[in-house]
Amino acid sequence: MTGSDGREDPRAVRVGLTDVRRLEEAVAELRARDYRYGGGSCAEAIEARLPDAAELLNGTMRDAVLVRLCTVVADLYNLAGWTSFDEDRPAAALAAFARALELAVEAGNHDLQANIHYRTGRLHLHYGAVDAALAEFARGREAALRARSPRAQAILSANQAWAYAKKADVAAALTYLRRARTEFAAADETEVSPWAAFFGANDMAAMAGTVHGELAQVVDVRHGRDGIRALTDAIAGYGPDMTRSRGLTVIWLATVHALDGDLDVAARTGQEAIELAGALRSPRTRQRLRTLSAAARRFTGDAHAREIVERIDELPH
Repeated sequence: MTGSDGREDPRAVRVGLTDVRRLEEAVAELRARDYRYGGGSCAEAIEARLPDAAELLNGTMRDAVLVRLCTVVADLYNLAGWTSFDEDRPAAALAAFARALELAVEAGNHDLQANIHYRTGRLHLHYGAVDAALAEFARGREAALRARSPRAQAILSANQAWAYAKKADVAAALTYLRRARTEFAAADETEVSPWAAFFGANDMAAMAGTVHGELAQVVDVRHGRDGIRALTDAIAGYGPDMTRSRGLTVIWLATVHALDGDLDVAARTGQEAIELAGALRSPRTRQRLRTLSAAARRFTGDAHAREIVERIDELPH
């Protein structure tokens, strides 16, 4: 940091690559905890990190270090937004995403900008603001194209497919899903940014199953059958390091079976979904169980359906 006379401010802290790497490692550890245990497991730790991380930006450093520092601090705010969303704190999440985007723009990191728009869109989608979600996904796609990142493009396309499925637009949903698969196939496995590394083959399969599951809810239950294989494959691939993703995917699989009237299968699968949701510190995951409960409520005369509804109702909200 320099003063108005162009000389270095002697009060400014000198920031080097070691400081940046230390922060990058901390963000990686916090992100891993979020995936495994839910946002509630690390939200406080992230909030505690933010002031010191932001203060580093006031230090003095080489331009190359500043760009990398802006990127990791933006990533930390991005993670703060995601964990706040997972904790059902949308206002805090949106504020964190906004700050993350400012810093990602300052760093000139288009790939990270795409990811922030994706996560902001997912928040809107969760709360039913589908048009707002589509607007964010479109902005994210523009950034992903600037970044020349097929993986980022695939993430945006898959989520656009989900949004159109929510709007009951079958043609658009399946078109975007095909595009996501094509883009994912073109992604370079050797160059994966930390904020997008989650989107591997398992998540691609989970998103395909999610799109079909959504169409089963709002268009025709037969769409769900097309997603069962993808959901099953994703669940089989998720390890304990991705417990929340596994939980969300198991919920979709149970929901698809329930919608199709396979209530004994839905009850068995739903048991795992409910157990995972109960163990995770993720209100968002428990909220997603509403889709399973709604599907089961279509069959109030069935004992398996009643069991699903009763077990979900017993969970803390």
